[in-house]
Amino acid sequence: MVITLDHDLPTEDELTVPELKLSGPALRAGAFHLGKYCQDTFNEFMLCRDELQDPRKCVKEGKEVTNCSFEFFRLIKKTCHAEFAQYAHCLDKSSADMNYKHCRNTQNVFDKCVLDNLNIERPGYGYFCRAQVVNTNRPKPPTSKKPHYDDVPIGLPDDAPRTPANYGGRTFV
Repeated sequence: MVITLDHDLPTEDELTVPELKLSGPALRAGAFHLGKYCQDTFNEFMLCRDELQDPRKCVKEGKEVTNCSFEFFRLIKKTCHAEFAQYAHCLDKSSADMNYKHCRNTQNVFDKCVLDNLNIERPGYGYFCRAQVVNTNRPKPPTSKKPHYDDVPIGLPDDAPRTPANYGGRTFV
């Protein structure tokens, strides 16, 4: 993308947010519940990115995603820290690709703890792949009108003479 003087770039202060410093296994362990807990925030951010096609206009929504993730993992630390740590450790040590199938027992313990304390049920298989309707308070982005061309040539009538193709046609007649 070429940047000219017409572009307004956000300042460094606007872009600076604290990072969520978690390891891959920890993020993988909490991913399903995080997705369910922050679903509205995540959907709002993705809708903004898709509709506006400009990441500079969605910085506020991106900060809300980070804040929601911090809030979720603080709740997990406060209520289900031991179960979460055991599940993340299992994912880390059980296989090279952190496959869930080796840790179903610790997953069930963690899921039960989250359901009992936070009332968040683990979403079923394919939940995040289903189409979802997102209700938003943001105004609808302006739609560009399709261009209308007055000088479009009229097609040939069906009975117009057609000369054979120089190098053969696509159909075998």
